[in-house]
Amino acid sequence: MATFVSRKGPNGRRVWQAKIRRRGYPPQSGTFDSKAKAETWARLIESEMDRGAFIPRTDAKGTTLSEMLDRYEHEVTSHKRGKGETSIIKWWRESDLACRPMARIRGKDVADTIKNKEGEGVGPKTIVAHLALLRHLFNIARREWGMEFLGNPVEMVRKPKLPQGRTRRLADGEESRLLEAARTYGGEIQYLIPWAIETAMRRGEIAAMRWEHLDKKARVLLIPETKTGTPRRVPLSSRALQVLDALLRQIDGSVWHCARNPFHRPSSGSAKPPASRG
Repeated sequence: MATFVSRKGPNGRRVWQAKIRRRGYPPQSGTFDSKAKAETWARLIESEMDRGAFIPRTDAKGTTLSEMLDRYEHEVTSHKRGKGETSIIKWWRESDLACRPMARIRGKDVADTIKNKEGEGVGPKTIVAHLALLRHLFNIARREWGMEFLGNPVEMVRKPKLPQGRTRRLADGEESRLLEAARTYGGEIQYLIPWAIETAMRRGEIAAMRWEHLDKKARVLLIPETKTGTPRRVPLSSRALQVLDALLRQIDGSVWHCARNPFHRPSSGSAKPPASRG
């Protein structure tokens, strides 16, 4: 049977403390700003004990979001190829919720944090990515870290509407002007731009290219590690092969020096870039 005691809280206001002691279970206690809330909590705990469904709340009550973020970074993020989650974790660590216990984070708390970030100019795509990580953290805590009772406050938060995808394409005359500007600038940019246009490869994929992945006879380039985790082959046009023919081979086997310095300018006398399309 639960007991209820009224006492003065830290701010001078009266609070109610509920205590539950039952054989076979660790002592449970909670402090509330009204007796009605204390009684509601006690009924919930005792009902779970009666049904054999009680799970101690100690872990989630004593573990802050910041501590969970540290564990998530060590056990989850560290095993992913991309490192974009590191900045998202830092973002949540610096939020007002970081020092709050997991069990005390509500949907409204998350929504208010997001609203403040939107007021600072953070875009919808960034907001959605940050909510996704926090949602996954709570799910992992419930499924794998012994916090089965924990609710997921992110499920209560309305996600911002994402803008429509980009549909911008090069207009008439833009490609020739772009290539001319690249040739004027010099360096690998004059090769990178026509290569990117011909292959539509991602920036990271281009920077990671290696000569051993090129099959000139089959006119394909292997990308062993992709964003989706599945290797793929990129068919190469004649113009793309011309770009590669104009490049100087590097000792370390990488195709582009841009993996270390994207704006490196070669000395004068380097091979001429491939001609632009008629």
